[in-house]
Amino acid sequence: MDRLPEFQGACNLASEFRATDWDRYRMDYRDSFRALESIEEERRVTGQALACLQEAGILPGTDYDEALFSAFRKAVKDTFEIPWTAITPRMQRLLYAINAIHRPQTTIAAGVFCGNTFISNAGAAVGPGGCYVARELVGLEIKVDEAVRAERNVRRLDPTGVARIVAADAVAWVKAHPGPIDLLYLDADGDKGRGKGIYLEILEAAWDRLPRGAVILAHNSVNCAGKLTHYLAFVRDPKNCAASVNVIVDPEGLEVTCR
Repeated sequence: MDRLPEFQGACNLASEFRATDWDRYRMDYRDSFRALESIEEERRVTGQALACLQEAGILPGTDYDEALFSAFRKAVKDTFEIPWTAITPRMQRLLYAINAIHRPQTTIAAGVFCGNTFISNAGAAVGPGGCYVARELVGLEIKVDEAVRAERNVRRLDPTGVARIVAADAVAWVKAHPGPIDLLYLDADGDKGRGKGIYLEILEAAWDRLPRGAVILAHNSVNCAGKLTHYLAFVRDPKNCAASVNVIVDPEGLEVTCR
């Protein structure tokens, strides 16, 4: 496991996990299910990342059910319409595992496109990969046509309706959300040149609804780091968050934060 030298697992320490081959681990965005390495290697790298998150105090452990994850992955491949995605196989496994370990009662995902990013989180609670019962799993997508496709995809995997897609502006929606949010996933793009910089606006809108111990996931922490300067400074400040780790398993990256 490659880490910054000063990482000691203290809760108030921002740090990094970096896979040795993160920059060479590249996928065809329009061929999301093509294997890029052996399952054993994928499991080893994500397992190292999970151990880093456990050491930082963000996750209580590293164990998740491999058989349930495999069933989840197969169901997504068999049922989802995915025109393209930047969620690599490693990232899919990492997101599922974080949710399977943290087990959030309420998950809100902002910017879900066709629903693949959303179900990578929510799939730990619904469908064939479900390992716990959640109260509310909501994916937000501002583009109505994409929200419709995402909802259609999700319904194929989860007939219960616990996981659902809402066509809405994420900032306004989370600000109006009445209850606590146990996991917030950020993958939205703002207009007027804001791009991924909108993450901080969404986080600020949700801030009062994030209890201590809530997990915040920000995709594109590496390839969009320039737009995320203010967001990353905020979550890495120990005055704001207990711990934050930049998990670099692929060229996109994932900032994993504990409120």
